[in-house]
Amino acid sequence: MADQSSAPVPAASTELWVERTGTRRYTGRSSRGAEVLIGSERVEGVFTPGELLKIALAACTGMSSDLPLSRRLGDNYDATVRVSGAADRENEVYPRLDEVLQVDLSELDAEAQERLLTVVLKSVDKVCTVGRTLKNGTVVNLTVESDS
Repeated sequence: MADQSSAPVPAASTELWVERTGTRRYTGRSSRGAEVLIGSERVEGVFTPGELLKIALAACTGMSSDLPLSRRLGDNYDATVRVSGAADRENEVYPRLDEVLQVDLSELDAEAQERLLTVVLKSVDKVCTVGRTLKNGTVVNLTVESDS
């Protein structure tokens, strides 16, 4: 029987959690060994939860556009996805998030650029789970467990 301990863990079974490491400081962890430092804006060297939300959106857009862009531009193309949006502190929401996908398409003629951008936008709209979730909303359930 093959050793399955080194088999990749399916994404659906990845456990995610945060642990408090100090005042307004947490470390986000995954069962795959990843870590991210989280804290308030006043803490250096950490991401705020809102920044992580924005980064998740930008990363999802980048990954969702990767296949059509690499098919047309090759595997070594450079891309940056910038995301911005101010928080509405009265309501504690981000009412708008703006993304900009920066990629060099200068080797393509105008018609090829337009076709590729159409495919990229369709791909992001179809498979970017984070963007689709933000646009459609989701139900969030919180349960508080006590050790007592």
